[in-house]
Parts: sequence; structure tokens; C-alpha cells
Amino acid sequence: MWLCSALLLLSTVLCIPRTVSGLGSSCSAPLGSGTASSTDPYWLETIKHQGTSPFNSDPNSYQIFRNVKDFGAKGDGVTDDTAAIKLVLDNLASAFIDIRVHSAAMSSGTRCGGGSCAESTYEHLLLARFATDSKTVVSLRQSTYLVSSPINTYYYTEMIGDAKNPPSLLARSNFSGFAVIDADPYIPNGWGAQWFANQDNFFRSVRNLIIDMRQIPSRNSAIGLHWQVAQATSLVNVVVEMSTASGTNHQGKQRNGDYLHELNLLTFRAGKIGIQVGNQQFTVRNLIINNANVAVSAIWNWGFTFQGVTINNCQIGFDLNVGGATQAKQGVGSETIIDAVVTNTPVFVRSSVASNGTLPYSLVLNNIQLTNVPTAVGVGNGGYHPRRSAGRIFGKARPQYADYATSQIISVKSQGAKGDGRTDDTAAIQNVFNQYAGCKIIFFDAGVYYVTDTITIPAGTQIVGEAWTVILGGGSNFQSQTNPRVVVQAGTPGSQGIMEISGILFSTAGPAPGAIVLEWNVHDPSGQQGAAGLWDTHIRSLGSGEVRVVLPENTAPTDKVYLAKGTNMQEANCPAGSVNTPCQAAFLGIHLTSGSSAYFEGTWVWTADHDFDAIGSPQTSIFTGRGILSESAGPVWFIGTSEHASLYQYNLVNAQNHYIGFAQTENPYYQPVPAAPAPYNSSSTYHDPTFSDSVNMAWAMNVQSSSNIILFGAGFYTFYQHYGQTCLTNNSCQTHIFNIDSASSVTVYSVSTVGSTYQLSVGQNGVVSQTDNQDGFQSTFTAWSN
Repeated sequence: MWLCSALLLLSTVLCIPRTVSGLGSSCSAPLGSGTASSTDPYWLETIKHQGTSPFNSDPNSYQIFRNVKDFGAKGDGVTDDTAAIKLVLDNLASAFIDIRVHSAAMSSGTRCGGGSCAESTYEHLLLARFATDSKTVVSLRQSTYLVSSPINTYYYTEMIGDAKNPPSLLARSNFSGFAVIDADPYIPNGWGAQWFANQDNFFRSVRNLIIDMRQIPSRNSAIGLHWQVAQATSLVNVVVEMSTASGTNHQGKQRNGDYLHELNLLTFRAGKIGIQVGNQQFTVRNLIINNANVAVSAIWNWGFTFQGVTINNCQIGFDLNVGGATQAKQGVGSETIIDAVVTNTPVFVRSSVASNGTLPYSLVLNNIQLTNVPTAVGVGNGGYHPRRSAGRIFGKARPQYADYATSQIISVKSQGAKGDGRTDDTAAIQNVFNQYAGCKIIFFDAGVYYVTDTITIPAGTQIVGEAWTVILGGGSNFQSQTNPRVVVQAGTPGSQGIMEISGILFSTAGPAPGAIVLEWNVHDPSGQQGAAGLWDTHIRSLGSGEVRVVLPENTAPTDKVYLAKGTNMQEANCPAGSVNTPCQAAFLGIHLTSGSSAYFEGTWVWTADHDFDAIGSPQTSIFTGRGILSESAGPVWFIGTSEHASLYQYNLVNAQNHYIGFAQTENPYYQPVPAAPAPYNSSSTYHDPTFSDSVNMAWAMNVQSSSNIILFGAGFYTFYQHYGQTCLTNNSCQTHIFNIDSASSVTVYSVSTVGSTYQLSVGQNGVVSQTDNQDGFQSTFTAWSN
């Protein structure tokens, strides 16, 4: 693939003068390789844990890091550890609730929801769904934990196993329940009702874990993971072991919900189905499936990008339910498979319906290697074999520093930062970077670190957060639209070096109409692709990093009156349909400057469209000017999403050598009242696109004077027109959504749109109409290039 090869080589051919990163003032030598011995425990288990949840009702006693063995788990593979592991999570659920009513149902571990509880308890459970003041890291050290019923997860929970020696969750032979790990449980007798709204099921992660179902009889239906989630979620380094018996009913993962999230380094062994998926859009990297009957069963989607797939000794690689051209008969909309190696599998891709001269769905295959695969693509018999080209799309998993010793990690709280959401931590954080960049991995203990001026992260820095540590910009420095100011600067202009940031949430305390939340200047060193990047790190604009939900004094528990502490941008301040100046959350989410390179995996740039912590999640009108602006000459890899900014979600200007996949966007629900760019003003300094009476809503993606841009999968959506949805009946919510100027060279694959008359425009003139590509609820076109 020509562009793949260009991306692979680019970091060695750029000739831009750069400043190589230096070391902090306390450093005598660069960090170098990890010094942990093979018998040392993973550093995350032994580092001093000082994380706090500052807006929790009892932040001093609330426990963030929780080792399941401290809660009674034995990990001997014989004792049933289900109750102990659930106790960790049940205590979490109980801690969510900051109310003056009895909550024994939660603290005892009894689940309630979906109308099955008393009014007051149920309402407060709804609050618990979105509570951002009770984050938890559940640690599973190297052991085998026997479980007999599902482990149900909650918001803001990371389940992390030993990265050096992943532990096992061993399902016992009499296991009873839907899945070993369940991210969105079905409520018994609830007629399909679940704990969470899948579109809002954010902030979950499972890493370094083996799920072993081989003790469950093969005739029993068994699922390893029910992962029905939305943005800011990830599975990393997870292995699912299933029965190899003939006729087995085991399956590794069921995904049936909405919105994009990230899967990376997943292995499924044996079973009836490796993974079964049905979703709006999705990204999967580094998927390995061995000895399953069906490797991937796809029920429905709008768009799905697989990057790096290995299938061995299966009967069918991808089994696709296709042909549903209406919403009522929604099937697979588009499937993009990149860099796949398939061996000893009779059929690589099987469609449920033959094309017969018309397109029942969109299929893109790139760089496929088949060995002993008689049918590449077909309906039972026949098919064709895609050609394998040289090179692969680059990818890099989230750094976990498994080989590093605790002595190589420095905590910002140990160096004086408070992370209490109130103290100005600007100087303390900058001092940590100035002293230890380049010779220590910098650990941001869980908390909310309030900063009032630009924090500069030197090139050469490696940062790890804990349960999405919040860096919260606010104050007078971020108030001017005409003179915007950076909250966090990743490298100075022209700098070169490693920059690894994982598990951080960058946000603003509103109003902050002049805040550029993250400016990315750093370029990776020559020969070190992907050395400068973000993993599971997000930009969130809703006015606060954390929210504490309380009942006012003298208010009965059943009264539906709730206040939010710690933010100026809740539904009471910014109700849907209002245009309030104090509800301007940021000027720009992320700015990639011309000399930078970047690898962003699982990054979510989100302006809140609803009140994250209130009953019913009411809609809000909160404003961010711009999503992601890239002027980078590359190489750049984007795997993520940007939503609800006023002018655009992605704007590529004079950009070069970008790989983007899968890109998912939503435009603001309030537009065109006010029409773009309001309530912001266009800025030529920041290369804003032009707007007019006919182009009066935000662009999902706008490309100007750019080259070598490849888009492998996208979902560009406009679900509302000033909070109304009647426009969806004829996809007239906005006219144009994706624009490329005639000077740019762009290749596009598998783009799905909702609500837009034109799917693609050139020079703001529509060239691809959605009416020609209806494919269920969405419209999908397969390929376009200029």
C-alpha cells in the first residue's frame, strides 16, 4: 500500500531542524530501559497509592486503588472468589451515592435498577450511573481467581491485572450468568432493560487479564466478555480461553451497542464464536483468534475497522449478516479489514446475501495474506483473493512499563501537588516536569489537578494517569477568544523526543472561551515511530473535571431536585436551547502544530451534550469552538473521535501524511440556532473554514491544502437540528458534513453518514449524495479519492 509505506518511512526523511529533548534538573542520566527483575512485582502494585476522589463526600477515606486480595480474594484457583471481587465493586457502587437516605441495597451488593427498586433508591442508582466522584482501580495480582457468576463493572473503573504475569479469571463448571465480565448487565425480568444506556456507557478499561471458560461444559452457552460500552473504554492485552470440544457453545466476546471504543491486543482461543459484534462503529487492533468455528460474527453495524487481524484454524473468518437496506432490517453497513493474516480457514469472509450486481454492504480489504484459504470472499462457494501489498499500517499499544521498577516512577503528589480540585497546582506540576522529565516516569495519582496557566511538558516525558486523572484548566488566563491561551503544551515548538501520555483526562473549569486545551508540538525522534502519542487520554469540555451530587438540606429524598458542586456548566446553568456566555468551555480541543508528529489511540475530544450527573441526563447547550486542528506534516495516526464542537470536529490544514481510522463525530445538537461559527468568531490565525447561509453547521471533517491523507473508516453524524429530529426522516439535518478542497490529496474508505444530504463535498459543493448509498439507518460509500 503506497501510503502505508510513506507513513512507515516518513519519520526518517523529514529534515525539519529540531531541538532534542533535554533532561530534568534532577536527572543525572536518561531513564533508559526498565530495571525490574523478572521476579519483581509489577510497579503499579507496589507504588505508594495516594489517589483521591476530591469531590467525593468523604475524599480522605475513599479508596481509589483496591487490591482484590485485600477484600478477601484468595487467588488459589480453588476458593470461589466471586464474592470478594464483587465486594470491591459493590463498595464502589455504594461510594457513588452521596445522599441522606438508606443505601443498604447497594452496599450489600444487591443490584437494583430498571424500575425494580424503591423510588428513592432507584433514582439515586441513576445518579450512580454517571457519578464522576468515585473512580476506582481494581487490581488483580498474578493468581487464578475462581468465579461462579458475572463480575459486573461500573463507571470510572479500571480492572488491571499484572502486566508482567496476567492473572486468570477462571469460570467454574457451574458458572451461572450472562458473561464472566459484564459491562452492561441485563436486568432480570426487565424485558431487555439494562443497567446503563449503552450510548453513555463511558470510562471503562480492562487490561492484562485471562478469562478461562474451559471448565464450563461445552454444551452450555458461555460468554467471556459482554462489552456493551461507548467512548473512553478499552480492552488491552486480554485473552479468552474457550472449549475446543466439537459443537461447543462458548463465545469469547459479545458486543452489541453503540459508539466507538478501542480494543487492542486481544486473543480468543477456540469456541463456537471468537467475537460476536453488533454496534454503530468500532475500532479493533491486534486481534488474534485461533481454533474457533467462526472467528468474527457481525450482526449489524454502521462502520467497523479492524487493523491487524490474525486468524488461524477457524472454519469462517468473518461471518457477515448483510443486505438490510432499511433501519428495520439493519445489517452490516461497512467492514474495513486492514493487515490480516489468515491461515487454514476455508472461508475468510462470508456474506449472508450475494451482491447480484448491487451493493448489500461496504467491504474494504487491504493488505490480506491468505494461506490455505480456498474462499476469500463469497457466499458459500466461489469468491476472489485480495492481493497482499508490502508494508503494514503502524500501530503501538498503550505503554504499561512492565519492565520498570518502582524506583523509576515518580509521583506528582509525593512532589507536592495536591490534586484536590481546589488548590492551584500549576507551579507544583511544572516543577515536577522541570526536575524529572526524561529520567523518571511521572505518575499522576488519581485526583483533579487545577491549573491556572500553561503547563509545558518537556519532550522526553512519559506520563501515566490513574483512573483518568484530571488536569483541569481554569481562571482568568483562559477567558479571551481573541487571545487564546494553551492549558497544556506537549513539547515546545520544534522539540523532538519521546512523549507518552496515557490515562489522563484534560478538561476545563468553565467558562474558558479562550482555552486551547492541548497544544501538541513534539515530534518523535528519528527512527522511533509512535514515540510521541496519547493512549486512552481524552479532552472533555463540560466545565468540571469532577462533580459531586448532593441533595439540598430539608429536601425529601423523593423530590427530584439535585445540585451539582464543582462546575458552572450543569443543566441548570446551560439548559438546552440557551446561548449563555458562561457556557463557553474551550476555544480549541487539540492543536497539532506544523512540526509535530503524533500517535493518538482511543482519544475522545468531547463537548458535553447532556448533564453527565443529573437524573435523566438532560440535554445541555455547552460550547467549544473547535475540535481537532492539525497542521502537522506528519506522520500522524488518529484512532478516535471528536464531538459537538461549534466550527468543526476535525480540521486538517496544510497537513501531510495522516492515517485516520475509525473517525467518529457528532455535530452540535443546538445548531443551526445559533448558526456556526456562533457563539465563536472565525479566526484566520487558526485557519477556520468559512460559513454562509447554506453552510451554517459544523463540519465533521474539513481538509484544506493537505496531502497524503488516508481515512480508513468514518462515521459522521448529525442527529439533531436545534434539538429536533424530524430532519432524520429525509437526512436533511444539514446539507454538507465532510469537505475536501480541490488542492488536497485524500483517499477515503468506508464512510457512513446520518442526517446529512451530502456525504462528501469538494470545495463545499456536494459530490456524493446520501440518497445513492442508503444502507440501513445510515448511508455508506465505500471509496473515494482525488
